[in-house]
Amino acid sequence: MRPDGWTSSDAAGLPIFPAIVRYDEIKKGMVEHAMRVTVRRSRRGYVAPATHFASRDNSENLPRMGERIRLKRDFDISHFSPAAQAILKGLKRYGMFVADNGWMGHLDRSRSADPRLHEELRQVPGSAFEVVVSPAGGRGRGEAGGKRGT
Repeated sequence: MRPDGWTSSDAAGLPIFPAIVRYDEIKKGMVEHAMRVTVRRSRRGYVAPATHFASRDNSENLPRMGERIRLKRDFDISHFSPAAQAILKGLKRYGMFVADNGWMGHLDRSRSADPRLHEELRQVPGSAFEVVVSPAGGRGRGEAGGKRGT
């Protein structure tokens, strides 16, 4: 992991490849790791495992870089295609990390995955997700009074 305040290819300072959805994982029936997601706007702050923020906005209604978001267990995925279900099952179990600002709800996937899959996944409403609160609690890093990103 990078030191606090350092960025990488994404705004949060997270490694990208381990969180990408790959075709072989979809064919297997479930993505078995946390994924990375972009959001339209984020908050000035970050929580582990992120090491950097990318916003000047202090609104607590916005996610911080590194925030872990999970699909609620009771969300019905039965009407989605098998490929989308593989991703949604992973989102229920492992969730996704806010990794960058960009297109709202964009999950990175390998080129071999069907491009129509992204549009199908955009049918999941934001209300179907929940923020996973760290067991340690606290304010997180990179916020007022903590270490700052650059």
